[in-house]
Amino acid sequence: MTDEQPPSPYEPPSHGQPYGQPQYGQQHPQYGQQHPQWGQQPPYAPQPPYGQYGPPGQGPGPGPRGTNVLAILSLVFAFVFAPAGIVCGHLAKRQIRQTGEDGDQLANWGLILSYIFTAIGLLVCCGWIGLAIWANSDNGTY
Repeated sequence: MTDEQPPSPYEPPSHGQPYGQPQYGQQHPQYGQQHPQWGQQPPYAPQPPYGQYGPPGQGPGPGPRGTNVLAILSLVFAFVFAPAGIVCGHLAKRQIRQTGEDGDQLANWGLILSYIFTAIGLLVCCGWIGLAIWANSDNGTY
């Protein structure tokens, strides 16, 4: 048995191989990995499980969480188009329960204001319809 040490990647090649590169199919002395043969594909890195995004270690659990976007939209739509604020608010509350994001108070206020503005809008529409009916009534005179 011989005590032969692997060649350093910094030594010049001894038998026609590129400088610092092992021949294909041989183990790299520095990394202990086998180089692929011609026509073989190198192995792929393992993929993270489904449902986990971002860097490893920042999945569900303690840590900084962002504000739910639908909760913000619920509050904005309460002033712009209240029925859309109602829909966004309910969707935001469901997402917040599932993901634990921030924004529960925004969703609550978006829902409250959306319902109030929707009710005011319905009363205004009913008032206009009542006014139009009253203005077109003949009161029995011609």
